[in-house]
Amino acid sequence: MKKMLAVSLFGILLIAGCSVNEQQNSMDEQRNSTDQQQNDEREVIAENLEVPWSIEKRDNIFYLTERPGSIVKIENGEIERQSVALEKELATASEAGLLGFVLAPDFPESNLAYAYYTYEDNSGQFNRIVTLRLEDNVWREESLLLDQIPSGAYHHGGRLKIGPDGMLYATAGDASERNIAQDPNSLGGKILRMKLDGSIPSDNPFPNSYVYSYGHRNPQGITWSTDGTLYESEHGNDANDEVNRIEAGHNYGWPIIEGLEEQEDMVSPQFTSGDEATWAPSGMAYYGGKLYIAALRGSAILEFDLETGEQREFVTGLGRIRDVLIEDNFLYFISNNTDGRGTPQENDDKLYRISLNN
Repeated sequence: MKKMLAVSLFGILLIAGCSVNEQQNSMDEQRNSTDQQQNDEREVIAENLEVPWSIEKRDNIFYLTERPGSIVKIENGEIERQSVALEKELATASEAGLLGFVLAPDFPESNLAYAYYTYEDNSGQFNRIVTLRLEDNVWREESLLLDQIPSGAYHHGGRLKIGPDGMLYATAGDASERNIAQDPNSLGGKILRMKLDGSIPSDNPFPNSYVYSYGHRNPQGITWSTDGTLYESEHGNDANDEVNRIEAGHNYGWPIIEGLEEQEDMVSPQFTSGDEATWAPSGMAYYGGKLYIAALRGSAILEFDLETGEQREFVTGLGRIRDVLIEDNFLYFISNNTDGRGTPQENDDKLYRISLNN
């Protein structure tokens, strides 16, 4: 009787095991099918880009910054590389150059945009935020909004976005000097917030300061959910990359804590790559309760579900991804394989489009 019971129990476990395996195989097949569908539906909008960094779009026209110092205009499939006349000489340090870029709300009338770039002069190497005005297909630096944001061999930050509150936000890295991220008097290792004329908003969390949040290592992505919540992505130290929910005046820990470490009065990330992995996250966008983040070393677009906490690779197989933009249910993104750290594919780098309705 015991022998028969054991055989029956073994049969049940075997059937259960087969069922689990079948479910896993089915999930793998569905994932592979989704990946193949995405491969089939990716549309190349532009190619032969040179180290592209930031995507902007107004109506049917794209504007992409390229780190060596150009802005690429793409309209109806036609590519025009526009020159940029800056007051300072672009720095050639790793990760440096013409970085963040955002069009003014009244751009169709004003031809005005905002830019973040790394420069060198007799006083050293810094980042600055300026306005650019488009005249005769040349972008000319017009006014200086903020200067001497710390810069070094690495970690320039560089993302610019206009928030739902109408303010200009910028991410600034720690310039490889980790302790300045905790220094309230330094602009490095911070998220900065200003009015569009460069003045300090009266409701910033620290009096007479551009600092909105601090304790960041190398933040390169910011976006807002539909309810106005600000999210940020930043590079960790070898691993422990982070996605943070940003609140005014809060300390996000670097270099005192990282990853899932905790300490009083410091904020741990909502998502982290952990101690053994790295994403090298850059530009990000929000859509339908999820964050979509460009991953350089992760060689993917990562999708994070804010409600369930789940995450997955949404787009893969294209190498390093630098920035993403979502508009009208389409996800636009740029590869960044020509930045000296990737393996360029044919006609890299490229601007892609994929539908989010699948």
